[in-house]
Amino acid sequence: MPAPDGPGRKPSIVREDLIAAALRLIGPHRSVSTLSLREVAREAGIAPNSFYRQFHDMDELAVALIDVAGESLRGIIGDARRRAVSGRSIVRGSLEAFMERLRADDKLLHVLLREGTVGSDAFKRAVDRQLHFFEDELRADLIRIAASQGLSFHRPDLVSRAITRLVFALGGTALDSPPERDEALVDELSQMIRMLLRGAHALSRDNAGGRERAPG
Repeated sequence: MPAPDGPGRKPSIVREDLIAAALRLIGPHRSVSTLSLREVAREAGIAPNSFYRQFHDMDELAVALIDVAGESLRGIIGDARRRAVSGRSIVRGSLEAFMERLRADDKLLHVLLREGTVGSDAFKRAVDRQLHFFEDELRADLIRIAASQGLSFHRPDLVSRAITRLVFALGGTALDSPPERDEALVDELSQMIRMLLRGAHALSRDNAGGRERAPG
């Protein structure tokens, strides 16, 4: 068994331990980009030099954290799907799931909302990559839902991008707003998204010269 790096320090550590340590240090008002390597190492209970056995630098750790956060964010879509199956509106259901995660002090979600605006270029690219995954899943959902209802949307790729970026931007605003504003924000976002969907449906109908019914 390898000897510990020092008193009170762990003899071994894995990448997940450092990611968990970074998560414990950040919060709604502190970005991962403000963390130092020494802070994370101390929180993880290792010597600073041991950090380099898992990551080349703090940027690599931050990008790994953003990737984990992206998987968490996409889990919201899965929650929305389950709500829709039970008869809930997929729009309202997904927004409520988003706000629930936000108010549950979901630090992974906070990472995505913060690093896309205040992080380094590498962080922003990592966030953008995760949002593209989110958009791809939403686009597939839009196509599936439209087909099941005999509808179609013009450029579902653009619609999914617009919805994702809108929710992401207003989610960042919600972090600094009191929870009492959540219901009003969900109402506003629901209306905005329905407008986007109705507009995309109208464009598809006009381009096809058909008379499809408007989505409800």
